[in-house]
Amino acid sequence: MSAPGFVPATREALTALPREVAPSLLGALLRTMVDGVEVAVRLTEVEAYHGQGTGDHADPGSHARMGRTARNATMWGEPGHLYVYLSHGIHSCVNVVCGPEGVAGGVLLRAGEIVEGAEAAALRRPAARAARELARGPGRLGDAIGLRHPVHDGIDAIQGVPQAGAVARLFLPETPPSGVSTGPRVGVAGIAGTEAFPWRFWITGDPTVSPFRWGRGAAELARDARERPV
Repeated sequence: MSAPGFVPATREALTALPREVAPSLLGALLRTMVDGVEVAVRLTEVEAYHGQGTGDHADPGSHARMGRTARNATMWGEPGHLYVYLSHGIHSCVNVVCGPEGVAGGVLLRAGEIVEGAEAAALRRPAARAARELARGPGRLGDAIGLRHPVHDGIDAIQGVPQAGAVARLFLPETPPSGVSTGPRVGVAGIAGTEAFPWRFWITGDPTVSPFRWGRGAAELARDARERPV
């Protein structure tokens, strides 16, 4: 399932905190085989999220900010599993679990380029008007690669253990992308969606990167911070 220019991801490569791991996932390849259909996406945009007690300051935008729950349990597991959650009751979003086991954290896969299995991805994403839109946004990416909540939550992308008719494998690039940008996370409410958390990373200029939008109250807080005297 590998490809030239990539190496299989290891748990060791993902044991740092999510905001440290996130840039290393840019240009990475995530392959899925769901019900016998294979799709591969090259990751172009990611966001880091920490859980309760993770890192040097709290992340109020994280699903795990209040501690372990049935919903976020995968985030507390060993690195390399995929935390698949349901967004707005419709879309399945995919995160790579990072950090030591027992320390909650994940990297949301926000966007990517479908490099194999485009026809299958297009069948799953009939609303896409162009190839660049197949996985442009976390819900679209989840749909395109075929991973679904709740049956694929926790699937192991390191060992490729089958789960609910699916196999997932993550491969890291031997050569990282030359240009990487960083900024506030997309659509995250309050302070967690401002420059105080520049935990969104993307390949500069890549056409598959999703457009930025402020979360509820984030734009006002960001404006106030810029206008506040130093």
